[in-house]
This record gives sequence, C-alpha cells and structure tokens, in this order.
Amino acid sequence: MSGFFDLNLCQDLANRRKAYFLMNTESDLIKNLNKLHTTELGAVRIKRNLSLKTDCVVEWCREKINSANAVIERKGKNWYVNVDHLILTVNANSYTIITAHPEKK
Repeated sequence: MSGFFDLNLCQDLANRRKAYFLMNTESDLIKNLNKLHTTELGAVRIKRNLSLKTDCVVEWCREKINSANAVIERKGKNWYVNVDHLILTVNANSYTIITAHPEKK
C-alpha cells in the first residue's frame, strides 16, 4: 500500500533506537571508569552535598556508577547517574565528576 504510515511501527523503532543509544552510552561510561576523576573543589562539593565521611570520593562514585541498580543517561555533554536516590553528574568528554546531590522528590 503506497503511502501507508504505521504509527505503531515507527514508535517501536524509535523506542528501540533510544534503548540502543542508552545501552551504548551506559557502556561507554562503564568502560571508562578508570578515567573518572574530579577536582579538589568538586570533591569538597560532593562530600558536602551527600554528607560523605570518606575522603575517597572518586572511588565512592565509581562504585555507585558501577552498581547494578545505577541508571545512566547521557543528556548533551553530561552523563547523569541515578542510583540509590542520588544523582551524579559526569562530564561525558573528560570523565570529570562535576557534582552529586540527593534526588529531588
């Protein structure tokens, strides 16, 4: 049928593309966890925002990002990791942890 447009098929394809993109984005961050770092001020900000007692902020973030319940999404130049009611923001190009804060309810 010429000109036939199946909206369900288009929606299914769009959902598959989005899932594929999210899966590949997530694996890019996971593959490069060894590059994860932050600045001195970033570490202070993350510790303050999350009331962390550890001085090993990068390792703590690395463990959170690598946990099974982490949801990783790339939006523009940043990754946003939602895990354990927290949001971690990581620059996608430099792997710098920018900030972290509790998830807003």
